[in-house]
Amino acid sequence: MAKKVSIYIISLTLSILIVISSVGCGVYSFKDVSIDYAKIKTIKIGFFENKARYINPQLSPKLTDKLQQKIVSQTKLIRTNNDDANLQVSGYVSDYSVTTVSISSTQSTGNRLTVGVHLIVKNTVDNKTDEFDISRSFDFSANLSLQQAETSLLTDIVQQVTDEIFNHIFSNW
Repeated sequence: MAKKVSIYIISLTLSILIVISSVGCGVYSFKDVSIDYAKIKTIKIGFFENKARYINPQLSPKLTDKLQQKIVSQTKLIRTNNDDANLQVSGYVSDYSVTTVSISSTQSTGNRLTVGVHLIVKNTVDNKTDEFDISRSFDFSANLSLQQAETSLLTDIVQQVTDEIFNHIFSNW
């Protein structure tokens, strides 16, 4: 009887170890980036020009820089300025507008800044092009001027838009 119990315990232990090692070997993967590094090695990231009606002069350079930093730090891709890069990312700020979102009595109490970016991602290896739009909204108090809101929101705007662009390009959702 003791021999059967010890065999059962050994079998159970081995089963648990197999399950744990399977999870560790990639059966379940929680990584965000899905790139075939055997095919895709280089990336060119163009400057995101601001073509919106209202132009925040800080947005384009900060957005371009943040996306470059994120790609370099979270992928193995080599950044290049050559036109023969495996991936070529270009785009522009297409929307930067403010709307009223809440009114109390006869006065605005809340505003929303909407930031939109149009992107083009060319994969020269597979000869494919992906064109898409990203849009994010940021609420702020109507007591603030747009310039005051921009000052407090710019870091968050750049971070969220960059994350969304990165996820669209590289994530396998």
